[in-house]
Parts: sequence; C-alpha cells; structure tokens
Amino acid sequence: MSQDEEAARERLRLDKWLWAARFFKTRTLASDAIDAGRIQLNEARAKPSREVRIGDRLDIQTGEVRYTVIVQALSGRRGPAEEARKLYEETGDSLARREAERERRRLAPEPSHMLHGRPTKTQRREIDRMRAKLRGG
Repeated sequence: MSQDEEAARERLRLDKWLWAARFFKTRTLASDAIDAGRIQLNEARAKPSREVRIGDRLDIQTGEVRYTVIVQALSGRRGPAEEARKLYEETGDSLARREAERERRRLAPEPSHMLHGRPTKTQRREIDRMRAKLRGG
C-alpha cells in the first residue's frame, strides 16, 4: 500500500462521514446542513468537502437535537446502525443535555399537541355557545 493510499484512509469528506455515521439520510442533506452552519468541526464552520480526521470534534444539530461527538473511526460506507455508532463517541455533556431536553419535552408537551385539525360540528356549536356567553348574549 502506498503512502497516498494510507493518507487517504486517515481522512474523509465531512458530508460523506456524516452520511456514513447515519446523522443524515443522504449526503445532500448533510451538505445542506453544513452549508447552513448547523455542523461545526473543531468549533469552526466547515465546508462539505472539509476532511474529517480521527479525534476531531463535531457539533451537529439535526432539528431540535444537538450532538457533540468525537470522531473515532472513518468509513465512506453506510452500514448498519451498529457499525455507524462505532464511528463516533458522544461526549458526556451532550448525552446529559439530550436527556434533559427529552425529559423537558415529556413533562411539558407542546400546547398544540392536543389539537387535531378542524373542530367537528358539535365542537363548533360549543365554541359558539361559549363565545355568546362571553359577549353577554
């Protein structure tokens, strides 16, 4: 194996690594997240073509969830979830923060969580009755 091949194994494109580690379904979604600034490599903005190395720190935001991970291995192949979890190690702070956020969402659901579309005819009539009472009629 030549030195060029060994050097190529030690680094990988950021968008490809995020896809292989199963943070995003496609490389395009990973690339878009990087361009939007939702991914930071070693506490700095990066481009999708930026090379990731073992030991790098990544701050990843997918939706409302934030991860802070340390790159443990490189793989350009998207495999099963078990393999993907071996590519990184999540920091203790990140785990605690995600668990606290999950608990907060469980205890205080969104106010609109109970709403399910338009009111039925019966519900609309009840609303009209309540409005009439409030107006004094």
